[in-house]
Amino acid sequence: MTLVDSSVWIDYFQGAITPQTEKLDGLLGREPLAIGDLILAEILQGITRDRHFETARKRLTSLSIVELGGARIATHAASNFRALRKLGVTVRKRIDPIVATRCMNSGYDLLHNDKDFDPFVKHLGLRSVIPERR
Repeated sequence: MTLVDSSVWIDYFQGAITPQTEKLDGLLGREPLAIGDLILAEILQGITRDRHFETARKRLTSLSIVELGGARIATHAASNFRALRKLGVTVRKRIDPIVATRCMNSGYDLLHNDKDFDPFVKHLGLRSVIPERR
């Protein structure tokens, strides 16, 4: 299963054409996709128009919704964050270690467009649908 990060959904809903949005477009309706509960909230909170909110809500809630957190994932995410920090890598957003850890623990691939996930791929074994950018 592929979990799609907010970085891709935001670009997709804004009509941006990126390798990630092209991949998402190709996967929709053909492969099982998931969205994290916190990612769902993040995307829906950013929509200002009621009509767009309802359209996005219907589309996104038709996917498998994954609960990202919980005590086990939270503590493992903190450990992963600390492991990267010891390697000299600082992850800017606090939710990204939770998303990455949930994907790694559950065997999900991650479709993202956020460089903060690249160290999780390089050092911790996160599987990214699109290889890290050079």
